[in-house]
Amino acid sequence: MIYFTSDLHLGHANIIKHCNRPFHDADEMDEFLIKKWNEKVSSCDTVHILGDFIFRSKRPPEEYLSVLKGKKHLVVGNHDKAWMKKVNLEDWFESVEMMRFMTDGQRKLTLCHYPMMSWPFSNHGGYMVYGHIHDDTRMDYWPMIERNPLMLNAGADINGFAPVTFEEMVENNLEHRSRVAMQRVCEGAV
Repeated sequence: MIYFTSDLHLGHANIIKHCNRPFHDADEMDEFLIKKWNEKVSSCDTVHILGDFIFRSKRPPEEYLSVLKGKKHLVVGNHDKAWMKKVNLEDWFESVEMMRFMTDGQRKLTLCHYPMMSWPFSNHGGYMVYGHIHDDTRMDYWPMIERNPLMLNAGADINGFAPVTFEEMVENNLEHRSRVAMQRVCEGAV
């Protein structure tokens, strides 16, 4: 099975407040994220992590990497550089890239931490899978993302804090976009 996730921010206490995550502290968040990951992912599965895996954690990276199941591919995010210097990445990841181009056997996918408005095969049904923005829809570019069903947010904040299959990610993104649209209607912004 192939899974996608982004922006776990393991060990990052401030992300709880910043993203209104339902945890009391970083330890509780870490425990929950690891539990959700390992309930879904087996050692034979592949997980594409689209950045911001660990940030400002008091724990060594190996403490997370050793318990999370699956074959991991890392697409580097803006908060990954510090922890990446503390481990031999080849021991833990199948690949480490700034951007990854792949197919899941049915679709062409461009994986990047940042959402891009244009990507390879975007005019031919290729998907842009991204992270970085969590569930924030306040940016000027959100309407372009919202209208484009080929752009999929792999972020933990909109995917139940667990790695997701492509199909689950599509469903979660549709639900997220629907909630955002409904909220705008309720606020009289439309």
